[in-house]
Amino acid sequence: MHTVALIGKNGSVDWFCFPDFDSPSVFASILDDEKGGSFKIAPVKDNVTLKQFYWPDTNVLVTRFLAPEGVAEIIDFMPVSFTSTRQELHHKLVRKVKVVRGNMRFHLSCKPAFNYARDDHTLEFYNQRAIFRSNSLDMTLLTQVDMKQHEGAIVSDFTLGEGETADFIFMMNSPDLPEKPDSLLKETDQLQVDTINFWQQWISKSTYKGRWREMVNRSALVLKLLTYQPTGAIVAAPTTSLPESLGGERNWDYRYTWIRDSAFTLYALMRIGYTEEASHFMDWLEKRCEEMNDDGSLQIVYSIRGEHRLDEHLLSHLKGYRNSFPVRVGNAAYDQLQLDIYGELLDTIYLFNKYGRPISYDLWTYIVRMLNYVCDHWTEKDEGIWEVRGGKQRFTYSMLMCWVALDRGIRLAQKRSFPADLDRWLKTRNRIYQTILSKGWSDKRNAFIQYVGSQSLDASNLIMPLVFFMSPTDPRMLKTIQAIHKSPEQGGLVSDSLVYRYDVDETHDGMDGDEGTFNICSFWLIEALTRAGRYNKNMLNQARFMFNKALTYSNHLGLYSEELGHSGEALGNFPQAFTHLSLISTAYNLDKELG
Repeated sequence: MHTVALIGKNGSVDWFCFPDFDSPSVFASILDDEKGGSFKIAPVKDNVTLKQFYWPDTNVLVTRFLAPEGVAEIIDFMPVSFTSTRQELHHKLVRKVKVVRGNMRFHLSCKPAFNYARDDHTLEFYNQRAIFRSNSLDMTLLTQVDMKQHEGAIVSDFTLGEGETADFIFMMNSPDLPEKPDSLLKETDQLQVDTINFWQQWISKSTYKGRWREMVNRSALVLKLLTYQPTGAIVAAPTTSLPESLGGERNWDYRYTWIRDSAFTLYALMRIGYTEEASHFMDWLEKRCEEMNDDGSLQIVYSIRGEHRLDEHLLSHLKGYRNSFPVRVGNAAYDQLQLDIYGELLDTIYLFNKYGRPISYDLWTYIVRMLNYVCDHWTEKDEGIWEVRGGKQRFTYSMLMCWVALDRGIRLAQKRSFPADLDRWLKTRNRIYQTILSKGWSDKRNAFIQYVGSQSLDASNLIMPLVFFMSPTDPRMLKTIQAIHKSPEQGGLVSDSLVYRYDVDETHDGMDGDEGTFNICSFWLIEALTRAGRYNKNMLNQARFMFNKALTYSNHLGLYSEELGHSGEALGNFPQAFTHLSLISTAYNLDKELG
């Protein structure tokens, strides 16, 4: 819960930032297979069947190799239970190789590329340890197998017989490391047991017992994995620049904490009983409120430590995932105006006060300033939930979330008897409602539209019944669902139950190229159908069928990216919190209605 590693079915660590989510990469072959660096352990033979699964109810990964010579596996994990008090000794990537049948010969290649492959490194090795030294970071590889140096990499060829194991620890170099690594390598069995126990105990706290429990639990484990333990912040995804269209320029850095994504994440976790995570994030949020602007506004996104500036720059030396350039670090959206964040935030605070712990008066004083800011600014144009770079508009979704902010603020004030300017908030809330119904609606499209003055559809409007702005069976809502639920050729946004967020040919978002269907939008459509399905059995059956189809678009481990391409391939950063939190919410509500 400081960083993650992405490991291919071929046993290669292809993405690894260290020591934190937003640190520069050490391995980044997913962005450049020549320069990026990787850490691969795999059988020497070619005719090997590759399989992967998670140790049940954990984030411990098992990669299996099935060959004529036998069966082998690699168990990969980052320890959660620590035996040392020094932080640099906590951060480890442990790789345990074992042959379970027959004999197998392996090849190991560990070649870091420090600081996004911008820093050179030197290499020393002795006493079963290799030390990679760069200007920014020193890392150590510990193992019992014989190693040798080859062009800045550590390589090794070793053979294991049935029941034999080889352990590898990749960690920050430290003067506190023992002279011989045997003592640390002997700990790996216990570290594995402790780590498995941690994850299994954590997931056992889930209150969800309904249908699709395994997928819900996997999504919860992903969201926990994306939590930065020291501060409680939650990253949107642990990667940067995985493209929204292959070969295109829609490549963004998601290793930061968006107010919107985090609020949705906490909603999903609280739904299934995880109030402790919500409490931890609230502590992080209160610190951001203490830093709010004089007018009562917040940034839309911060670093995991709460830093405000996320300057964006290009890594022009990396070719990008499957030649999708540019590769970006940082995110220039940090200074955008996105008025919707106050609705998502206040909705989550309202639920936290109800299901978590009562909020403090000090937090309420910041909420008052936020709500007054919403009253002053809700009529302004902004960049909206999709962070468009083609100019500001009066987005219907942004106005909707301003309505949610005031609605939840009013409820919270009344529930807790907090001092509040209820008269002003009520009048503004009512004006927003009337504006959405008059200017956010198109008689021509017979649907709610993307922004005032447009005729374009936007899948974000599917959230209206989910936030109790509109009845799920209101004729306008049903017509909006009907309009969106047509194919793009017919003017809609749905392709075989998968939903585009908007029509890129109609919406000038400032970027070239196409994009895939958005997984969160697909789940929003299913949830809107679910809510309406309470009164219409056919819509409920449709929602159930679409949800089961959506579950088939995860990868082999039950993980989702942000988007899906034309052939069902994963697009965008991975794994994506937005997708997994919406899966939890949709499963929860669909299971409830079916029950």
